[in-house]
Amino acid sequence: MAKEDGVVVVRNGDSEVSLPPISAGTEYNTKELADDNLTDDHPKVPGWFSEYCPIWPGQAHFLKVEKILFQGRSEYQSMMVFQSSAYGKVFILDGALQLTEKDEFAYQEMITHLPLCSIPNPNKVLLIGGGDGGILREISRHSAVQHIDICEIDTMLVDVYKKYFPSVAIGYEDPRVTLHVKDGSVFLKSVPEGTYDAIIVDAFDPIRPDHELHKTPFFELVAKALRPGGVMCIQAESIWFRSLDIEQLMVKCRPIFKGSVRYAWTIVPAYPSGVIGFLLCSTEGPLVDFRNPVNPIDPNNSYGVAKEPLKFYNTEVHMAAFCLPSFAKKVNNGSKMNGVETLAADEAKHK
Repeated sequence: MAKEDGVVVVRNGDSEVSLPPISAGTEYNTKELADDNLTDDHPKVPGWFSEYCPIWPGQAHFLKVEKILFQGRSEYQSMMVFQSSAYGKVFILDGALQLTEKDEFAYQEMITHLPLCSIPNPNKVLLIGGGDGGILREISRHSAVQHIDICEIDTMLVDVYKKYFPSVAIGYEDPRVTLHVKDGSVFLKSVPEGTYDAIIVDAFDPIRPDHELHKTPFFELVAKALRPGGVMCIQAESIWFRSLDIEQLMVKCRPIFKGSVRYAWTIVPAYPSGVIGFLLCSTEGPLVDFRNPVNPIDPNNSYGVAKEPLKFYNTEVHMAAFCLPSFAKKVNNGSKMNGVETLAADEAKHK
């Protein structure tokens, strides 16, 4: 956030949203916001949060704001929490919507249980990012897990989530969790080879093709830190946007991980397009068939530190997540992504 002439400006990409300045923790009725009219980027509506980014050209996402509960800036990024009319409390990071109370579980449950239910008895798990604690909450539902490491560089972000989203940040209450205030790449360099059964990477939005997390050195560090047959799951954009070439990313990952590589997706209404994807990779070793879970989790009885049962994930949803619409299977060279041909190749390699 930047202050210009006494007004707080929240930017996402090339856009901006102007709000009267408030102090951290102050409640403010945004119905009194002045009309900013239209900008060259996108329209601004008084009393509404607007998210716009060049990787989603021609559209903006609006949420009606009832109260701004917090805004501040850490050493690394700006943050804002507001009460919305339709999605409960909302967390904004550097102008980009990160999480809402209404639908956060759809993302948190899928990015966690897609990898952890695909391998038997996951024992040691690493989370890179995910400072809100929601993925920790979901990992805690797996009784086989004995140790959970999380790398989150911004302690202010953790504190804000604990204060305003306690049902999400409850994941930190799991005694198996160890928080490392360190950059994920730096942490991975210090990890002995074959340390983890699963590594989950909760990357920051919006994802760019040149994002550090999608460069080969990072994936090589992840693959090295995984045991044979270990799995990685990383957020991988939406099938509706071409800001990230999913097929290219899969081609890049196959020789690095040397196991299965799959793309899955889920529905998160508050995210642009309402859809978000995941890239899942396994290392060379026991075959991981991501589409068929071998470590099922009981939706009604697997709580961990969570106060409620699973709301989104189940075995049927797991299997369906890997089914792509026809248009998403088509790539530039006419081949198919995630199809039976690649699965057959993986199985043949392990015979």
